[in-house]
Amino acid sequence: MSDPTARIPATLIAGDGIGPEIMEATLAALDALGAPFDWDAQTAGLGGVQACNDPLPPATLDSIRRTRLALKGPLETPVGGGYRSSNVRLREEFKLFANLRPALTVIPGGRFDKIDLVVVRENLEGLYIGHEHYVQIDGDPHAVAMATGINTRAGCRRILEYAFEHAIATGRKKITLVHKANIMKALTGIFKETGEQLYEEKYKGRIAFDTVIVDACAMKLVLNPWQFDVIVTTNLFGDILSDLVAGLVGGLGMAPGANIGADAAIFEAVHGSAPDIAGQGIANPVALMLAAAMMLEHVGHLDKARRLRQAIDATLNIDKVRTGDLGGKAGTAAFTQALVARIRGA
Repeated sequence: MSDPTARIPATLIAGDGIGPEIMEATLAALDALGAPFDWDAQTAGLGGVQACNDPLPPATLDSIRRTRLALKGPLETPVGGGYRSSNVRLREEFKLFANLRPALTVIPGGRFDKIDLVVVRENLEGLYIGHEHYVQIDGDPHAVAMATGINTRAGCRRILEYAFEHAIATGRKKITLVHKANIMKALTGIFKETGEQLYEEKYKGRIAFDTVIVDACAMKLVLNPWQFDVIVTTNLFGDILSDLVAGLVGGLGMAPGANIGADAAIFEAVHGSAPDIAGQGIANPVALMLAAAMMLEHVGHLDKARRLRQAIDATLNIDKVRTGDLGGKAGTAAFTQALVARIRGA
């Protein structure tokens, strides 16, 4: 058994826009908990471009190779041009094949209540990998746009095994595989076929399993989300559905994420960098704090993860200290101060 007092090296990427503000808040919470991380601060995204003309500097990659663990704020990615997403590059570089997106109701009484879902998204294959090009016709260099999606049997099996094992280990009751095999018969058909075979081989009788077409899944999620427990799907569908599910619990400000591979894990707030409110002290740090709780669980500090989640819940629902996006009036610093007081008083 590992030493519970041992220090754990970890890479810290504050991120762009509101990233430094919400990271400062999260580090204050982790310090109050006595979290065991020894941080190596690095940069990426727009900050990487500004510091060393590289959205994913070699020093950042070297740090993650060494620590195999990172906490990351939001990174800015240009829309329609400019440099490629640093988030996607990180997933590829460290083969972070599983994206884990839990959605749990923290503030009760909303349009949807008592939500407790997990989306497991394949992170490295499918249409999302960015194998795209244009074909010129006459004088138009962008006359035709083409994209190639690739799913492999091995990649499908890897993410599906992870989803089944994670669901069983965390006491979940059902896995729903989401696909579009009625139309994309090869690209998502292989995912559905592999899931059904794997269930019959290893998991039948251990957990319930069903499949649903992605458009029907989207409709069912807004009509009756409580019929779902764990959703596992391909890269592009997972990106869309995980944001939909985040909307059921109050939006991306309440949505943490983990990117898991065989040799590294990166935990993050999945919302954007919100440059329009950067520096105003009004950003909501809850998503990054919940990602830090997932990170604590990943390294075996379950009690600290539980205490962090309990403090977030108490600050929001008992103390009623909330940022503006949650209907409150507190700034980032005031929310953090209230949260730290909860942690130290626990």
